[in-house]
Amino acid sequence: MVPDLTRRRLLQAIAAGVAAVPLLEVAAAAEPDPASDRATLEAWSDTIVPGERRSRDDRAVAGAAKGPGAVQAGAWRLLNDPEVGLGPGLPALSAALNAEAVTQAARAGLVLDPTVPPFVALPFRHRTALAVRLLGGSGRDQVVWYALAALAMLAFHTAAHLDTVEAVRRGHPGLAWLRFPAPDGDGLWRYEHFSYRQRLAAPHPRTTRTGHPA
Repeated sequence: MVPDLTRRRLLQAIAAGVAAVPLLEVAAAAEPDPASDRATLEAWSDTIVPGERRSRDDRAVAGAAKGPGAVQAGAWRLLNDPEVGLGPGLPALSAALNAEAVTQAARAGLVLDPTVPPFVALPFRHRTALAVRLLGGSGRDQVVWYALAALAMLAFHTAAHLDTVEAVRRGHPGLAWLRFPAPDGDGLWRYEHFSYRQRLAAPHPRTTRTGHPA
């Protein structure tokens, strides 16, 4: 029988994959800096799903797109969700990302603002170029960058750190921007019409409550 794969188990699997990568063992020697770590990982999340600045002084969010992005949708909260279990590794992830940012700046001949973390100091197009390079790489380290990108996407597109019903009803920025439909009064989603205008198949008689076939 195929086990039920809940959203929480998926997030935990992502975190477990990240924790197993040797890259973190190298970066783990860095001293944690909560403000720097948050700014760095918010800047990464904003690179994956960009949005508007939260204020005129916002350095992490580059303001490359209108509307909310991953940061406004709660990417930092998802990264720190204790049920996901990635929190202890965030300083190492931040350190690794900033080390890559220094390399990116050197390649591009950029002088970075020393008052903010290196990745935050990168102009948005260079943040994007670095993300493309990291995500297009190979080897075990690539798992880290794919996981961080996935978490930013999940925060925006699914409100993965929240109950979906409550997230929709409270106007979660990502779900609201995507016009995710509201559930019925009992918290379930029902649809009057099939998307193909016809029923394609009957459910398997042993389908579980989460939709997995026997």
